Amino acid sequence: MNDILLQVNDLKTYFYVNEGVVKALDGVTLNIKKGETLGLVGESGCGKSVTALSILRLIQSPPGKIVNGEIIFNNENLLNKTSKQMRKVRGNDIAMIFQDPMTSLNPVYTIGNQIIESIKLHQKLNNKEARENALKMLKLVNMPDPEKRIDEFPHQLSGGMRQRVMISIALSCSPKLLICDEPTTALDVTIQAQILKLINNLKEKLNMSVMIITHDLGVISEVADRVVVMYAGRIVEISTVEVIFKKPLHPYTEALLKSIPVINDEKKELYTIKGTVPNLRNRPTGCLFYPRCDYAKDICKKTEPELLNTNEIQVRCWKYSDRWGI
Repeated sequence: MNDILLQVNDLKTYFYVNEGVVKALDGVTLNIKKGETLGLVGESGCGKSVTALSILRLIQSPPGKIVNGEIIFNNENLLNKTSKQMRKVRGNDIAMIFQDPMTSLNPVYTIGNQIIESIKLHQKLNNKEARENALKMLKLVNMPDPEKRIDEFPHQLSGGMRQRVMISIALSCSPKLLICDEPTTALDVTIQAQILKLINNLKEKLNMSVMIITHDLGVISEVADRVVVMYAGRIVEISTVEVIFKKPLHPYTEALLKSIPVINDEKKELYTIKGTVPNLRNRPTGCLFYPRCDYAKDICKKTEPELLNTNEIQVRCWKYSDRWGI
């Protein structure tokens, strides 16, 4: 267990709204190893971003609340820390790149001021030292002409440059864990490839762990070591990236892979997963993927399967249980 940086145990995050209780996370257990890139995959609304926000304890309350579980980071349970103690963890030990670089930066401050603010918040540096550190971070993320860009405002930068600024802010205090929530959203494919390569290179250079959240399996194939597949607030499969792409076990993972367009097969109709994600305020009985599954049996409708271990691979499906034949 010495190689485990983060361990999440039976995490449950609920949102209490007028219509009822939304069980956004309902018993999530996962871990991230030191120096590892973990991919978190699933459709919109499956709980990926809520997992990241729960780890950083940024769930807005009300209506949200972490009602159960443990988040063990560096052998300490983050759920036992005070708000003041968590402010020291955020940015310093665990940093996050948020989803949209276009709206994540303050438009009335220069990018230099925004990086310096993060540095001075966690490190005892004067203005000159903090500026030198900020310039160093811009160079680290391969920002073009960093001496000029440091005094520019966000609207003067392209989308790719803004994302590099966000990465600079996240890495300014050398965190042990970097959480990337859809880091390539709103970027064209060429810039996407550059940003993914940059994150991968920085991970190796700074010896940190990365959790990358995305619905794009192409992104996962490029950077992840292991993959966690989520569906309706539950983990349905955990495996290495090689196994996920060569022989996925869960029907949902299989369906996600079949939904990827094949460029050289124009005549083949694009596969779509039938149905929709279940209402998290009123969960159906049995397997949550049952109404959309091509392999479903009666037992799937009646009883939800446990997360089973199959040769170091975890999967939540009755197909891998002795009861499948019932």
